[in-house]
Amino acid sequence: MIRSQKNIITGLTVIALTLAIGLGIYAYQNYQVFAKQPLGPALPFSQLLLPPTWTPTVGTPSGSVTLVPTISIPATLTPQPICGGPYLMNIVAIGADSRSDNYQYGLGDAIRLVRVDFVTPKITILEFPRDLWVKIPHIADNLDGLDEGKLNQAYLFGQPGDGFHYWDDPSAGPGLLSLTLNLNFGVQTDHYVAVNMRTFVNIINAVDGIDVHVKDNSMARNTGLSIGNNHLDGAQALKVARNREEGGFQRANNQNIVLCALRKKIVSPSVVTQIPELIESFRDNILTDFTPEQLGQLACLGTRMPLQNIIFASFPQEIFTPTRHIPDVYGNNPKGTFIWDVDFNILRDYVTRFHAGTWPEPKINIPTTEDDTEVVCE
Repeated sequence: MIRSQKNIITGLTVIALTLAIGLGIYAYQNYQVFAKQPLGPALPFSQLLLPPTWTPTVGTPSGSVTLVPTISIPATLTPQPICGGPYLMNIVAIGADSRSDNYQYGLGDAIRLVRVDFVTPKITILEFPRDLWVKIPHIADNLDGLDEGKLNQAYLFGQPGDGFHYWDDPSAGPGLLSLTLNLNFGVQTDHYVAVNMRTFVNIINAVDGIDVHVKDNSMARNTGLSIGNNHLDGAQALKVARNREEGGFQRANNQNIVLCALRKKIVSPSVVTQIPELIESFRDNILTDFTPEQLGQLACLGTRMPLQNIIFASFPQEIFTPTRHIPDVYGNNPKGTFIWDVDFNILRDYVTRFHAGTWPEPKINIPTTEDDTEVVCE
């Protein structure tokens, strides 16, 4: 090979490498921009009420407050969050009862507030009963002045389907439900995610089903499963999650059992490597304002967190009284609408402590009972 040919080849190689590096940098920069773009409209943060500067305690006399002490910790000693996430993240998670491929309609029949701690790490999930009678903002002009309804209707009234869409914010149902939770209970929300029934079934099927272990006859009766190990496909998992033969509180517990099993399956060796592809494949079938980067942070956290650090919490059942709201303003039932009667000040106190990470309190070698307000993934 003559000298001039070598020089030409060398020059072409340098040009090719330069182009490759340039394209790589361009692609990386574009990915960085894409990774930080929300997959849906953001929540209306300007309308969310700020949290109180004090922490109320159940039973605190009216007018008195419990101040939260301020402790200064040197920055060098402060534990840092893992997976590139923030210290804390609060998420409203919604299970819509729509069976269609879209999110035009549907009630928010499963409502959870998820507190994600990237430092401990730990995830705590608080269930809100759907049958609470609440103030719903932005609907009075569309309902002849009526500004109340069931909690699950707040999601429906914000959705874009004909006959509803009672407010124009792009965050639609998730945004209106988040505002309703904030207005009535002081819930603070950073993000939302909503899944309809068809997508839930497809997610379970995408990971080849889940495994649920039923310990006793009571649990078998509650879930409709057999004692021992049960492998469920998506349709079966949905049936368990929607089983309410023994009431709404037991239905929430059934949902927690399914979610625990799903989390365990997702971090199994056969599935964990597929998480990025699963996120991508369901991106257009889930309502959320997460960015791909944030979804990656949550996926990373899930693989690095012990199962026992996922805790499902419920308000104590004994503080609720079944009753009916008369008249039935949204239907034709002469007996009125079924609702739970409860002191919202008590619920606000629980929510405040939930946000602070002081409730539910950790259990140490205490056997669980049917009346527990906490379920720990095993």
